[in-house]
Amino acid sequence: MYFRNFNEFDHFKCMYCPFSYFYRQGPPMPPPIGNQQSGPPMAPPPTTTPKKSKADAELKAVDPGAIRPCKYRYVYIWLKNGKSFWAWLTYVGKKSVAGWRWNGFYWVYFGVDLRKIESFVCY
Repeated sequence: MYFRNFNEFDHFKCMYCPFSYFYRQGPPMPPPIGNQQSGPPMAPPPTTTPKKSKADAELKAVDPGAIRPCKYRYVYIWLKNGKSFWAWLTYVGKKSVAGWRWNGFYWVYFGVDLRKIESFVCY
């Protein structure tokens, strides 16, 4: 078959390409904003920061079953590295959680390993 230019060749080649050829390949994007099921909440988290209980400080690891009820609720998370923040969890797996983290101004998509969480409290 003879092609007059490269555009004709690309068109012919793409007619028989797999479906994914037409879409940009890249890292997965966070869920769309605004959907209650996957996006962040429409309002900021509570303005008060909860106090960490002494019993929680003795925990060695966070169980996925313990944090699962916090899905689609405000949760305050303390990490073992000393950082803490408000979050809105949309995914709870066996080894990690993901969702939206409040940075003080707006929600940012994040994920963290359960072994890095020192304690948490749901609201």
